[in-house]
Amino acid sequence: MIDSIILAPYYWALKFRHFLYDKGLRKSHRSPVPAICIGNVTVGGTGKTPVTEMLLRLLENHPLWYGKNVSVLSRGYGRKSKGFRTVEADGTARMYGDEPLQIKRKFRDTVVAVDRDRVEGCNILAGKVRPESQDDCSGLNAGLIILDDAFQYRRLKADVNIVLMNYGRPIYRDHLLPLGRLRDLPQRISAADMVIVTKCPAYLDEWRQGNVAENLGYKGEIFFTKTSYEALAPVFPEGDQRYVHSQRLILFSGIADDSQMEKYLSDTYRIVSHLKFSDHHRFTASDIRKIGRAADKYPTAIIVTTEKDSQRIMDRRDIPLHLRERMFRLPIRADFLNEEEAEKFISALDRHLAAGK
Repeated sequence: MIDSIILAPYYWALKFRHFLYDKGLRKSHRSPVPAICIGNVTVGGTGKTPVTEMLLRLLENHPLWYGKNVSVLSRGYGRKSKGFRTVEADGTARMYGDEPLQIKRKFRDTVVAVDRDRVEGCNILAGKVRPESQDDCSGLNAGLIILDDAFQYRRLKADVNIVLMNYGRPIYRDHLLPLGRLRDLPQRISAADMVIVTKCPAYLDEWRQGNVAENLGYKGEIFFTKTSYEALAPVFPEGDQRYVHSQRLILFSGIADDSQMEKYLSDTYRIVSHLKFSDHHRFTASDIRKIGRAADKYPTAIIVTTEKDSQRIMDRRDIPLHLRERMFRLPIRADFLNEEEAEKFISALDRHLAAGK
Protein backbone atom coordinates (compact mmCIF):
# COMPACT_ATOMS: atom_id res chain seq x y z
CA MET A 1 0.00 0.00 0.00
CA ILE A 2 1.53 3.27 -1.16
CA ASP A 3 0.04 5.09 1.84
CA SER A 4 2.18 3.08 4.28
CA ILE A 5 5.29 4.44 2.55
CA ILE A 6 4.40 8.02 1.64
CA LEU A 7 2.26 8.65 4.72
CA ALA A 8 4.14 6.38 7.11
CA PRO A 9 3.66 8.44 10.34
CA TYR A 10 -0.11 8.74 9.85
CA TYR A 11 -0.49 5.14 8.67
CA TRP A 12 1.41 3.64 11.60
CA ALA A 13 -0.28 5.95 14.12
CA LEU A 14 -3.65 4.55 12.97
CA LYS A 15 -2.31 0.99 13.08
CA PHE A 16 -0.99 1.48 16.61
CA ARG A 17 -4.22 3.08 17.87
CA HIS A 18 -6.35 0.20 16.59
CA PHE A 19 -3.84 -2.32 17.99
CA LEU A 20 -4.31 -0.85 21.47
CA TYR A 21 -8.10 -1.20 21.31
CA ASP A 22 -8.07 -4.59 19.58
CA LYS A 23 -5.79 -6.04 22.29
CA GLY A 24 -7.73 -4.45 25.13
CA LEU A 25 -4.86 -2.15 26.14
CA ARG A 26 -7.33 0.70 25.76
CA LYS A 27 -10.80 0.11 27.15
CA SER A 28 -13.97 0.08 25.11
CA HIS A 29 -17.38 0.54 26.73
CA ARG A 30 -20.79 -0.73 25.70
CA SER A 31 -24.01 1.23 25.65
CA PRO A 32 -26.55 0.23 28.32
CA VAL A 33 -29.09 -0.23 25.50
CA PRO A 34 -28.56 -1.60 21.97
CA ALA A 35 -26.58 0.80 19.77
CA ILE A 36 -26.24 0.90 15.99
CA CYS A 37 -23.29 2.81 14.54
CA ILE A 38 -23.57 4.44 11.11
CA GLY A 39 -20.03 5.28 10.04
CA ASN A 40 -17.43 5.31 7.31
CA VAL A 41 -13.66 5.38 6.78
CA THR A 42 -13.69 8.48 4.57
CA VAL A 43 -14.03 12.22 5.15
CA GLY A 44 -17.64 12.92 4.20
CA GLY A 45 -19.37 12.15 0.94
CA THR A 46 -20.97 8.80 1.86
CA GLY A 47 -24.37 10.11 2.93
CA LYS A 48 -24.43 9.22 6.64
CA THR A 49 -27.30 11.58 7.45
CA PRO A 50 -29.69 10.31 4.71
CA VAL A 51 -28.90 6.71 5.74
CA THR A 52 -29.54 7.56 9.39
CA GLU A 53 -32.90 9.03 8.34
CA MET A 54 -33.63 5.93 6.25
CA LEU A 55 -32.92 3.74 9.27
CA LEU A 56 -35.27 5.84 11.42
CA ARG A 57 -38.04 5.40 8.83
CA LEU A 58 -37.51 1.64 8.79
CA LEU A 59 -37.49 1.34 12.58
CA GLU A 60 -40.62 3.50 12.91
CA ASN A 61 -42.58 0.68 11.27
CA HIS A 62 -40.61 -2.20 12.78
CA PRO A 63 -42.73 -4.41 15.10
CA LEU A 64 -39.83 -4.96 17.52
CA TRP A 65 -38.83 -1.30 17.84
CA TYR A 66 -42.06 0.63 17.35
CA GLY A 67 -42.62 2.73 20.47
CA LYS A 68 -39.26 1.74 21.98
CA ASN A 69 -37.84 5.29 22.01
CA VAL A 70 -35.33 5.01 19.21
CA SER A 71 -32.89 7.92 19.70
CA VAL A 72 -30.03 9.44 17.71
CA LEU A 73 -26.68 10.48 19.16
CA SER A 74 -24.16 12.59 17.24
CA ARG A 75 -21.01 14.45 18.07
CA GLY A 76 -22.58 17.60 16.64
CA TYR A 77 -19.65 18.56 14.43
CA GLY A 78 -19.05 22.32 14.22
CA ARG A 79 -21.31 23.31 17.13
CA LYS A 80 -20.26 25.93 19.64
CA SER A 81 -22.02 24.41 22.65
CA LYS A 82 -20.32 21.97 25.02
CA GLY A 83 -21.28 18.69 26.64
CA PHE A 84 -24.54 16.79 26.24
CA ARG A 85 -27.49 18.56 24.59
CA THR A 86 -30.85 17.36 23.37
CA VAL A 87 -31.60 18.97 20.02
CA GLU A 88 -34.58 21.31 19.72
CA ALA A 89 -36.14 21.75 16.27
CA ASP A 90 -36.29 25.53 16.69
CA GLY A 91 -32.61 25.71 17.68
CA THR A 92 -29.60 26.62 15.58
CA ALA A 93 -26.83 24.78 13.79
CA ARG A 94 -24.42 26.83 15.87
CA MET A 95 -25.85 25.22 19.01
CA TYR A 96 -26.25 21.63 17.77
CA GLY A 97 -24.48 21.17 14.42
CA ASP A 98 -26.19 21.02 11.03
CA GLU A 99 -26.75 17.27 10.70
CA PRO A 100 -28.41 16.62 14.10
CA LEU A 101 -30.62 19.67 13.54
CA GLN A 102 -31.67 18.40 10.10
CA ILE A 103 -32.62 15.01 11.57
CA LYS A 104 -34.59 16.59 14.42
CA ARG A 105 -36.54 18.86 12.08
CA LYS A 106 -37.58 15.83 10.03
CA PHE A 107 -38.30 13.51 12.98
CA ARG A 108 -39.89 15.79 15.56
CA ASP A 109 -40.92 12.94 17.89
CA THR A 110 -37.44 11.38 17.95
CA VAL A 111 -34.95 12.34 20.65
CA VAL A 112 -31.81 13.59 18.92
CA ALA A 113 -28.84 14.46 21.10
CA VAL A 114 -25.25 15.64 20.72
CA ASP A 115 -22.29 14.79 22.91
CA ARG A 116 -18.61 14.58 22.02
CA ASP A 117 -18.29 11.85 24.68
CA ARG A 118 -20.43 9.15 23.09
CA VAL A 119 -20.08 6.83 26.11
CA GLU A 120 -21.55 9.53 28.34
CA GLY A 121 -24.18 10.36 25.72
CA CYS A 122 -25.46 6.78 25.57
CA ASN A 123 -25.67 6.57 29.37
CA ILE A 124 -27.65 9.82 29.52
CA LEU A 125 -30.02 8.84 26.70
CA ALA A 126 -30.68 5.51 28.42
CA GLY A 127 -31.52 7.40 31.62
CA LYS A 128 -28.59 5.96 33.59
CA VAL A 129 -26.92 9.28 34.50
CA ARG A 130 -27.80 12.97 34.45
CA PRO A 131 -25.74 15.45 32.43
CA GLU A 132 -23.99 18.44 33.91
CA SER A 133 -24.54 20.61 30.82
CA GLN A 134 -28.35 20.44 30.57
CA ASP A 135 -30.87 20.80 33.37
CA ASP A 136 -34.01 19.27 31.90
CA CYS A 137 -33.36 15.71 30.73
CA SER A 138 -36.50 14.12 32.14
CA GLY A 139 -38.05 11.31 30.16
CA LEU A 140 -34.82 10.11 28.51
CA ASN A 141 -35.22 6.35 28.36
CA ALA A 142 -33.95 5.28 24.95
CA GLY A 143 -34.50 1.66 24.01
CA LEU A 144 -32.22 1.83 20.96
CA ILE A 145 -29.59 4.39 20.01
CA ILE A 146 -28.40 5.19 16.49
CA LEU A 147 -24.86 6.56 16.58
CA ASP A 148 -24.20 9.00 13.77
CA ASP A 149 -20.54 8.84 12.69
CA ALA A 150 -18.95 6.87 15.54
CA PHE A 151 -17.00 4.15 13.73
CA GLN A 152 -13.66 5.76 14.63
CA TYR A 153 -14.82 6.34 18.22
CA ARG A 154 -13.27 3.17 19.64
CA ARG A 155 -14.09 4.04 23.28
CA LEU A 156 -17.65 2.93 22.52
CA LYS A 157 -18.34 -0.55 21.20
CA ALA A 158 -21.59 -0.57 19.24
CA ASP A 159 -23.77 -3.66 19.00
CA VAL A 160 -23.92 -3.25 15.22
CA ASN A 161 -21.41 -1.40 13.03
CA ILE A 162 -22.74 -0.34 9.63
CA VAL A 163 -20.05 1.18 7.41
CA LEU A 164 -20.93 3.23 4.32
CA MET A 165 -19.03 3.48 1.05
CA ASN A 166 -19.76 5.84 -1.82
CA TYR A 167 -20.32 3.84 -5.03
CA GLY A 168 -18.70 6.63 -7.05
CA ARG A 169 -15.59 6.75 -4.86
CA PRO A 170 -14.88 3.24 -3.50
CA ILE A 171 -12.29 2.94 -0.77
CA TYR A 172 -10.26 0.45 -2.80
CA ARG A 173 -9.48 3.29 -5.25
CA ASP A 174 -8.77 5.88 -2.56
CA HIS A 175 -5.86 6.88 -0.31
CA LEU A 176 -5.30 8.18 3.18
CA LEU A 177 -5.43 11.90 3.82
CA PRO A 178 -4.03 14.11 2.37
CA LEU A 179 -3.43 12.03 -0.77
CA GLY A 180 -7.08 10.96 -0.79
CA ARG A 181 -10.18 11.11 1.38
CA LEU A 182 -9.60 8.13 3.70
CA ARG A 183 -9.45 9.13 7.36
CA ASP A 184 -8.96 5.56 8.51
CA LEU A 185 -7.28 2.41 7.23
CA PRO A 186 -9.30 0.81 4.42
CA GLN A 187 -8.88 -2.64 6.02
CA ARG A 188 -10.87 -1.36 8.99
CA ILE A 189 -13.96 -2.09 6.95
CA SER A 190 -13.48 -5.73 7.98
CA ALA A 191 -14.68 -4.69 11.45
CA ALA A 192 -18.09 -3.78 10.03
CA ASP A 193 -21.06 -6.05 10.66
CA MET A 194 -22.63 -4.77 7.45
CA VAL A 195 -21.59 -2.52 4.58
CA ILE A 196 -23.95 -0.22 2.72
CA VAL A 197 -22.82 1.06 -0.67
CA THR A 198 -24.49 4.44 -1.11
CA LYS A 199 -25.30 6.71 -4.05
CA CYS A 200 -25.66 3.82 -6.48
CA PRO A 201 -27.37 4.04 -9.88
CA ALA A 202 -31.10 3.37 -9.57
CA TYR A 203 -30.55 0.09 -11.42
CA LEU A 204 -27.48 -1.91 -10.45
CA ASP A 205 -27.38 -5.47 -11.75
CA GLU A 206 -26.08 -8.42 -9.73
CA TRP A 207 -22.87 -8.61 -11.76
CA ARG A 208 -21.87 -5.04 -10.87
CA GLN A 209 -22.88 -5.59 -7.25
CA GLY A 210 -20.70 -8.69 -7.14
CA ASN A 211 -17.84 -6.75 -8.74
CA VAL A 212 -17.99 -4.14 -5.96
CA ALA A 213 -18.01 -6.86 -3.28
CA GLU A 214 -15.05 -8.64 -4.88
CA ASN A 215 -12.94 -5.48 -5.18
CA LEU A 216 -13.79 -4.49 -1.63
CA GLY A 217 -12.72 -7.86 -0.30
CA TYR A 218 -15.39 -7.73 2.39
CA LYS A 219 -16.79 -11.12 3.41
CA GLY A 220 -19.89 -9.93 5.27
CA GLU A 221 -23.27 -8.71 4.08
CA ILE A 222 -23.33 -5.84 1.57
CA PHE A 223 -26.38 -3.74 0.72
CA PHE A 224 -26.89 -1.10 -1.94
CA THR A 225 -28.81 2.18 -1.72
CA LYS A 226 -29.72 4.93 -4.15
CA THR A 227 -30.18 8.66 -3.64
CA SER A 228 -33.35 10.43 -4.65
CA TYR A 229 -34.41 14.04 -4.38
CA GLU A 230 -37.75 15.45 -3.33
CA ALA A 231 -39.48 18.68 -4.36
CA LEU A 232 -37.63 21.93 -3.76
CA ALA A 233 -38.71 23.53 -0.48
CA PRO A 234 -38.27 27.14 0.67
CA VAL A 235 -35.52 27.70 3.23
CA PHE A 236 -37.39 30.63 4.80
CA PRO A 237 -41.12 31.27 5.36
CA GLU A 238 -40.91 34.15 2.87
CA GLY A 239 -39.99 31.76 0.05
CA ASP A 240 -41.85 32.51 -3.18
CA GLN A 241 -42.85 29.28 -4.95
CA ARG A 242 -42.95 31.07 -8.31
CA TYR A 243 -39.15 30.90 -8.46
CA VAL A 244 -39.35 27.10 -8.69
CA HIS A 245 -40.55 27.62 -12.27
CA SER A 246 -37.52 29.68 -13.24
CA GLN A 247 -35.25 28.41 -16.00
CA ARG A 248 -32.04 29.58 -14.33
CA LEU A 249 -30.53 28.44 -11.06
CA ILE A 250 -27.83 29.64 -8.68
CA LEU A 251 -26.36 26.75 -6.68
CA PHE A 252 -24.31 27.08 -3.50
CA SER A 253 -23.17 24.28 -1.21
CA GLY A 254 -20.80 23.42 1.61
CA ILE A 255 -20.71 19.62 1.47
CA ALA A 256 -18.00 17.12 0.58
CA ASP A 257 -19.42 16.30 -2.86
CA ASP A 258 -22.33 18.02 -4.59
CA SER A 259 -21.74 16.55 -8.07
CA GLN A 260 -24.78 14.25 -7.95
CA MET A 261 -27.00 17.13 -6.86
CA GLU A 262 -25.58 19.37 -9.60
CA LYS A 263 -26.28 16.72 -12.23
CA TYR A 264 -29.85 16.26 -11.00
CA LEU A 265 -30.63 19.99 -11.03
CA SER A 266 -29.02 20.52 -14.44
CA ASP A 267 -31.69 18.25 -15.97
CA THR A 268 -34.30 20.92 -15.17
CA TYR A 269 -32.40 24.19 -14.81
CA ARG A 270 -29.54 26.01 -16.41
CA ILE A 271 -27.03 26.46 -13.60
CA VAL A 272 -25.70 29.97 -14.18
CA SER A 273 -23.60 30.19 -11.00
CA HIS A 274 -22.15 27.50 -8.73
CA LEU A 275 -20.60 28.64 -5.44
CA LYS A 276 -18.67 25.94 -3.57
CA PHE A 277 -17.68 26.14 0.08
CA SER A 278 -15.87 23.68 2.35
CA ASP A 279 -17.78 20.91 4.15
CA HIS A 280 -19.74 22.19 7.18
CA HIS A 281 -18.79 25.75 6.17
CA ARG A 282 -20.15 28.42 8.51
CA PHE A 283 -21.56 31.11 6.24
CA THR A 284 -20.32 34.65 6.79
CA ALA A 285 -21.58 38.09 5.82
CA SER A 286 -19.05 38.02 2.98
CA ASP A 287 -20.56 34.76 1.69
CA ILE A 288 -24.05 36.27 1.75
CA ARG A 289 -22.78 39.23 -0.27
CA LYS A 290 -21.23 36.83 -2.78
CA ILE A 291 -24.56 34.99 -3.17
CA GLY A 292 -26.27 38.38 -3.42
CA ARG A 293 -24.01 39.48 -6.28
CA ALA A 294 -24.87 36.32 -8.22
CA ALA A 295 -28.56 36.95 -7.52
CA ASP A 296 -28.29 40.53 -8.77
CA LYS A 297 -26.62 39.32 -11.96
CA TYR A 298 -29.43 36.80 -12.59
CA PRO A 299 -32.53 38.46 -11.07
CA THR A 300 -34.99 35.75 -12.12
CA ALA A 301 -32.89 32.74 -11.06
CA ILE A 302 -33.87 30.51 -8.17
CA ILE A 303 -31.21 30.06 -5.46
CA VAL A 304 -30.78 26.45 -4.33
CA THR A 305 -28.68 24.84 -1.61
CA THR A 306 -28.48 21.47 0.13
CA GLU A 307 -30.62 20.40 3.06
CA LYS A 308 -27.58 20.38 5.32
CA ASP A 309 -26.43 23.84 4.24
CA SER A 310 -29.91 25.23 4.78
CA GLN A 311 -29.64 24.43 8.50
CA ARG A 312 -26.58 26.70 8.73
CA ILE A 313 -27.83 29.42 6.42
CA MET A 314 -30.90 29.83 8.66
CA ASP A 315 -28.55 30.87 11.48
CA ARG A 316 -27.85 34.09 9.57
CA ARG A 317 -30.08 37.01 10.55
CA ASP A 318 -28.67 39.38 7.92
CA ILE A 319 -30.05 37.76 4.77
CA PRO A 320 -32.09 40.37 2.87
CA LEU A 321 -35.69 39.67 1.93
CA HIS A 322 -35.00 39.49 -1.80
CA LEU A 323 -32.66 36.54 -1.17
CA ARG A 324 -34.92 34.86 1.39
CA GLU A 325 -37.74 34.85 -1.17
CA ARG A 326 -35.58 33.05 -3.73
CA MET A 327 -33.68 30.59 -1.50
CA PHE A 328 -34.73 26.93 -1.64
CA ARG A 329 -33.29 23.65 -0.37
CA LEU A 330 -33.26 20.29 -2.17
CA PRO A 331 -34.38 17.52 0.24
CA ILE A 332 -32.44 14.29 -0.15
CA ARG A 333 -33.45 10.72 0.60
CA ALA A 334 -31.65 7.37 0.70
CA ASP A 335 -33.50 4.15 -0.13
CA PHE A 336 -32.56 0.58 -0.86
CA LEU A 337 -32.63 -0.37 -4.53
CA ASN A 338 -35.77 -2.44 -4.00
CA GLU A 339 -38.14 -3.68 -1.30
CA GLU A 340 -36.50 -7.10 -1.17
CA GLU A 341 -33.14 -5.49 -0.35
CA ALA A 342 -34.78 -3.50 2.46
CA GLU A 343 -36.35 -6.62 3.96
CA LYS A 344 -33.03 -8.49 3.83
CA PHE A 345 -31.34 -5.58 5.59
CA ILE A 346 -33.92 -5.52 8.41
CA SER A 347 -33.54 -9.28 8.88
CA ALA A 348 -29.76 -8.91 9.05
CA LEU A 349 -30.05 -6.00 11.49
CA ASP A 350 -32.35 -8.04 13.77
CA ARG A 351 -29.90 -10.93 13.68
CA HIS A 352 -26.91 -8.77 14.61
CA LEU A 353 -28.82 -6.98 17.39
CA ALA A 354 -29.91 -10.35 18.82
CA ALA A 355 -26.31 -11.60 18.70
CA GLY A 356 -25.12 -8.49 20.54
CA LYS A 357 -27.39 -9.03 23.55
